[in-house]
Amino acid sequence: MKALPLILFWSLLLYSCKEVTFKAPQPAGVEVLKEVPATLRGVYQMIDPSTGDFADTLIIEPWGYRMKDKKDVDWLTRGTLSDSLILKFYEGYYFVNFRSGDQWVLRLIKQNPDKSIEYMAIDIQDEKSGSDRLKKISKTLKVKEIKRKEDTFYEITPTRKQMMSLIKSGIFSKVRINKVK
Repeated sequence: MKALPLILFWSLLLYSCKEVTFKAPQPAGVEVLKEVPATLRGVYQMIDPSTGDFADTLIIEPWGYRMKDKKDVDWLTRGTLSDSLILKFYEGYYFVNFRSGDQWVLRLIKQNPDKSIEYMAIDIQDEKSGSDRLKKISKTLKVKEIKRKEDTFYEITPTRKQMMSLIKSGIFSKVRINKVK
């Protein structure tokens, strides 16, 4: 249980087999950033709560991000800003949108005053809490279930105002990641 924040972060970094998705990058009507802003760039690390040691490293650069393990080895493909990885900024949040087929998966980043970041996603992997989150979302938005092979997408189409309400309602799970450089 102590490793839950670390497990949550890695399970939410890319898309999972159950996702709340969108027809278009979010938030709708907000301009796409051409590069990652300088204030967000840097080296970030999580501390593994079970050992107290630094966990893997997230490196955010002008063109996107990359990951390194504890041994300083790149182990995930790089995320390069493109037509399938889109970054937007709105009301203090960075909206990281990436395409999965014809769906868009969303992750949020909020930078704290101490330069650490909160990495956020709508986590619906757990049967009970996922069901509760979907019920809460469906009170204000239509949820369309889409099944593809082993994946299930729950597509919603919020306005900017509805998106901000979802964020403020606690629907998004959060993991804090410390900036080290």
